[in-house]
Amino acid sequence: MWVIRVFLAALLALALAGCSSGPRFLTYDGPEVTRVIVEKNSRYMHLMHHDQVLKSYRVQLGYPNGHKQQRGDRRTPEGEYTIDRRNPRSRFHLSLGISYPNEQDIEFAAARGVNAGGDIFIHGRGPNHRRARGDWTDGCIAVGDREIEVIYSMIRDGTPITILP
Repeated sequence: MWVIRVFLAALLALALAGCSSGPRFLTYDGPEVTRVIVEKNSRYMHLMHHDQVLKSYRVQLGYPNGHKQQRGDRRTPEGEYTIDRRNPRSRFHLSLGISYPNEQDIEFAAARGVNAGGDIFIHGRGPNHRRARGDWTDGCIAVGDREIEVIYSMIRDGTPITILP
């Protein structure tokens, strides 16, 4: 009898795992994304192949006015960075790390005696922010979960990202 219970429990666990709403890892074999451009004012992110726009996405930000100056100010940084890491287990579905802070950001914060902050990502919504409206992040760049799956497949580590005011 216990063998049947163990077997049924294992079968149930496999069935539930198959119903998981975790991230999908897509493949992309189109033109290389050579740069990402984020326009904070218009709330758009463009994936570029040289001077050609491959895809554009509406984004949500942190506090959109001005450049990030310190940890906890909820601002989305502005400037030139790179995509420097990826997190397939993000609590925001999937995420791509942005190399903030750079040397200038660190020097600026240090001159003011504050921490520049960090952990700025392009990410999805995840289960806890599905209904978020407006600019809700703590300085990150957010898109929908299905959108981040496509973006995650297209952008490689080392891709430059320009974040404009």
